[in-house]
Amino acid sequence: PSKYIHHSVSFVGLGKAGGMSQFQEVIRQELENSMKNELEKLQATASEVVKKDFEGFKQLFHRFLQEKGPSVDWVKIQRPPEDSIQPYEKIKSRGLPDNITSVLNKLVVVKLNGGLGTSMGCKGPKSLISVRNENTFLDLTVQQIEHLNKTYNTDVPLVLMNSFNTDEDTKKILQKYTHCRVKIYTFNQSRYPRINKESLLPVAKDVSKTGENAEAWYPPGHGDIYGSFYNSGLLNQLIDEGKEYIFVSNIDNLGATVDLYILNHLMSQPNGKRCEFVMEVTDKTRADVKGGTLIQYEGKLRLLEIAQVPKAHVDEFKSVSKFKIFNTNNLWISLAAIKRLQEQGAMDMEIIVNPKTLDGGLNVIQLETAVGAAIKSFDNALGINVPRSRFLPVKTTSDLLLVMSNLYSLNAGSLTMSDKREFPTVPLVKLGSSFTKVQDYLRRLESIPDMLELDHLTVSGDVTFGKNVGLKGTVIIIANHGDRIDIPAGAVLENKIVSGNLRILDH
Repeated sequence: PSKYIHHSVSFVGLGKAGGMSQFQEVIRQELENSMKNELEKLQATASEVVKKDFEGFKQLFHRFLQEKGPSVDWVKIQRPPEDSIQPYEKIKSRGLPDNITSVLNKLVVVKLNGGLGTSMGCKGPKSLISVRNENTFLDLTVQQIEHLNKTYNTDVPLVLMNSFNTDEDTKKILQKYTHCRVKIYTFNQSRYPRINKESLLPVAKDVSKTGENAEAWYPPGHGDIYGSFYNSGLLNQLIDEGKEYIFVSNIDNLGATVDLYILNHLMSQPNGKRCEFVMEVTDKTRADVKGGTLIQYEGKLRLLEIAQVPKAHVDEFKSVSKFKIFNTNNLWISLAAIKRLQEQGAMDMEIIVNPKTLDGGLNVIQLETAVGAAIKSFDNALGINVPRSRFLPVKTTSDLLLVMSNLYSLNAGSLTMSDKREFPTVPLVKLGSSFTKVQDYLRRLESIPDMLELDHLTVSGDVTFGKNVGLKGTVIIIANHGDRIDIPAGAVLENKIVSGNLRILDH
């Protein structure tokens, strides 16, 4: 479901459009004062860290009350100029310099590690789910960077942005990498209060994170990276160590490896025209209709998310012909620029209003921002249209099946499409609800099927797979309610629809 729904409380939200009437201005002041008082009460028991978080939240809440509705004027949207989104081939054709080591020494890899594995039925941080040969997302990341550091004799550090949901579990695990050739740093995303949808006041009773208060807090989206990275002191420390760029990506995107060609492109720009922000985009397919896209707006490159699109234009936004690319959330950003924009208070990101219902049925909203939305604040921002292989997110067990299969081979922490597959596209896999949780998925598959020649797989209902099954072409397996289908060991299904009931039991 799309999280990007932009709606303010109706009586607040007359915004700047018709000039705020005195009445709304008074209400806005009231809301802001009530919020301030509530936060002060909560703050009485808080640490310095929480106080910093509250400062950040107050600013966000202030902007939320000022803004109204979709934040773009549809008629002002233009296609980005030709040179503002460059094909990856062009970047790659420039080759690599001899001094790639000195270029790499200016890089920091940042992974967004705030998410839990709940959508895949797992407890704890998502980055600790095993994705391939017992390796977790985090293992693969560390292996990739260690391989880079050994190959080029460099010192590229890894920085994890944790949230209060993942910090403790992640730190426990980090001890196992002590002897790897990767320096690992962490900092924490802010912890903001969820607010009641009606009263717009925090639902928290105090600043504790436990008991009835567990649901009262949230990490405010990855746009929070700029403020928390800066406030942690780590950003300045890395600048002092001579680091110039961060490569930011979601930890569950297995395609987001350090690309030397993009890095070299950034580093070889003339000083006055230094590109401060690169967004890797890739061509949309039917599966990507909700992804954010790049547009030209008021003379700046800008990320347009589905949340900002007026209802009447949503179908147009989803079309593959008008908006051909989407944001992979692989970003290359100048550290000095982040520092400058943070200190000027000039980082401009739209607010995403994310409605949630708590376990007790209470409707709340959480105010979030997205890291890519800040692109319009940076100078000489650039999109690079990269191959689809740089976007390999694992959001569901259907994705997990792909990355565990023989479609990919694993080399030094990096997954690459097997050269035994004749066409470079990834098959479409849809596993039904009985496969949603990782433990159910693993229980239903005795071994991962051979998928080298698969185009499309749909599985629905109570289905299991024996060892060494082969799937080719289009395979649809549907067990109706009350039925069960056991695909026998060694079966090869090519362009088949399987339905009915098939039980294979030990004798």
